[in-house]
Amino acid sequence: MILEARNIKKRYLTSPSNFLEVLKGITLSFAQGEIVAIVGQSGAGKSTLVHLLGLLDKPSEGEIFFNDVDITKYSDEQISKVRNNNIGFVFQFHHLLPEFTALENVLMPAYIAGRSNAEVIDTARTLLSDVGMVEREHHKPSELSGGEQQRVAVARALMNSPKIVFADEPSGNLDSENAEKLHNLLFDLRTKRNQTFVIVTHNKELANRADRIITLSNGLIV
Repeated sequence: MILEARNIKKRYLTSPSNFLEVLKGITLSFAQGEIVAIVGQSGAGKSTLVHLLGLLDKPSEGEIFFNDVDITKYSDEQISKVRNNNIGFVFQFHHLLPEFTALENVLMPAYIAGRSNAEVIDTARTLLSDVGMVEREHHKPSELSGGEQQRVAVARALMNSPKIVFADEPSGNLDSENAEKLHNLLFDLRTKRNQTFVIVTHNKELANRADRIITLSNGLIV
């Protein structure tokens, strides 16, 4: 398994004497090359779970294993290195940097990782080609449609060849036609690159296409 969570819990302090428990003991794992949909009503804990699995936050209790190594006790610097080298993110809102072109936005994760050479640029162009955006590489986000911006965001998520990509409502801000195109793209990329995708979604069609569906309710898997 690429990633495994064992009995993870997450609570937030709401006052000096009270806390809100969002996740109440989640155990799950993800294999290489599978697409998993996480579904559930708003407030069920889906986004919190993705933030923990994607190493953007730490659980209050429990362990997270990456490639069979318990990284729960890693330092913040060690966790950042694991995240930057192995995990990609696609969110509902693309979060592209408006002052940079599509190509520059895709290159950003590599630059953050300290990589900047001709090979990196070639990789970014290949990714833009994979998502059907290579002809728009010099366009800034304001010159792209919503669907095109999200395609660039997907390419950016893949820039550092992550083993697993987390997508939180990736098509939630798109119309039905562009949503379907994005869904097809994700499955095509999985086939081509054998990467794991974990997708939080309210879209029933997308969830039903996944290899597995995990349903959350009130902080638990049901």
